[in-house]
Amino acid sequence: MSTSTFASITADTAIKSRLPLPQTPESTPQRLQEQLNSINIDSSPSALSRTHTDDQIFGASSKTTQMADSSPETTIPSSQTVLLLHGVRQQYEVTSGYAIPDTKHDHELLVRNTTIGLNPIDWKSPPPDSDYGFGIPELPFISGREAAGTVVRAPHRPSRVKTDDKVIVISTDYRDLRKATYQQYVVASDFNVVRIPKEITINEGATLGVAYVAASLALGICLGVDFTYALNGPNILNLVREVPEESLPHDIRGECLNGILPSESAKPGDWIAIWGGSSTSAVIAVQLARLVGLKVALVVDNAKHGVRISEDPVLRPDLLVDSHDPERAIAIIRASTKGKLRFGIDTRGRDTAEVLLRALGPEEIHRQDARVDSPPSTPPLEPLVPAHLVGLTGLPKNGKPTGVIFHTVPVKLYHEVPEIGEALSSWLERLLSARALVPPRIIDVEDGLHSVNNGLDRMRKGEISGGKLLVDLKAY
Repeated sequence: MSTSTFASITADTAIKSRLPLPQTPESTPQRLQEQLNSINIDSSPSALSRTHTDDQIFGASSKTTQMADSSPETTIPSSQTVLLLHGVRQQYEVTSGYAIPDTKHDHELLVRNTTIGLNPIDWKSPPPDSDYGFGIPELPFISGREAAGTVVRAPHRPSRVKTDDKVIVISTDYRDLRKATYQQYVVASDFNVVRIPKEITINEGATLGVAYVAASLALGICLGVDFTYALNGPNILNLVREVPEESLPHDIRGECLNGILPSESAKPGDWIAIWGGSSTSAVIAVQLARLVGLKVALVVDNAKHGVRISEDPVLRPDLLVDSHDPERAIAIIRASTKGKLRFGIDTRGRDTAEVLLRALGPEEIHRQDARVDSPPSTPPLEPLVPAHLVGLTGLPKNGKPTGVIFHTVPVKLYHEVPEIGEALSSWLERLLSARALVPPRIIDVEDGLHSVNNGLDRMRKGEISGGKLLVDLKAY
């Protein structure tokens, strides 16, 4: 096993870093720092900067973040092969002779893709489910949200990312086709790429991407989790509220500024329930939640994933619940959390979000007369602290209880606000290097852009579950 570059991690301590932190009522930030120290991960900024150089972490190509990269560009061809969607209800088509996307701003770079990751949104947009406007702003369209590859043109401004760096490209800006990953070369902002440390492979890097952004923003923005004591992670909510309000996209401003009060935020020792625990977003969310001392109730299809998750020290939650009988799942969660569960993330859709909603908060808020469209009832004896439900792919359609706040993840923060993108990207570098976060498992690797349609069909049929399907582009 490789030695960690941020901390001295042996085979034993690497396993320790993947086990849940002890859950105690005294899980204060100081206690969490002590726990991180006990697994040989020094998360202080000074230690991170003084103990290891970029050369040690990412290889000799990475030098300093204080100077613009003067390395000569790698030879870039005049055209490339891409995967185009020419019309709705059509398949993607391999198209050669397509122009290489050009960088337009001094923070942008160009990456030659080695591996791309496939996502559910990619098969939900083309046939048979698409219609113009569902994640397709124009035609012909290039899709793809994540990849891993090599930087062939560095940013013109000083940056931590240099020519020849191996990087993860996380493309949340689907309206900019230059940044779509179903092509040989992709443009990215330097604050939206993650240098791949020596501890993981390029293929493993391609499994992360959007799942990491969704999980970290769901926890950090929607639920107010402070990651400061997890390898010097960001307090995302504080960061975003320091940004000038006019810099925030209007449609996510409310979520970012008014979604949750600091006093309501998830703290060490609190329970969080995640429904759809086999998804890649859940795989990341479980690990991040445990890093900050949250107790995790994970709801999965036990027949498919129960044994694997229960035996995996990385993913094993505090409570594993079978989703087969939703009513039973609700009862188990409510009993285990004593009716005090205040935080939930659903990764599946509206129907399961509706079920998870019923596991949140005290029983009385779910009575019919407690809905927001009903007259107010007698106030409770104790002030009600709201529960918070995050829907990654949808929220309940029906009226919500007065004691529950619904949240939609403001994913565009990652590419619209450089301070947030940089904070999340640089933190992921530290997490991966310290082995404090383990990438989702790779189910299979398809070969070449021409195989993407087949891969998406496999996802549509439910053949890919509990991990990631990748496509290798090295032959191009």
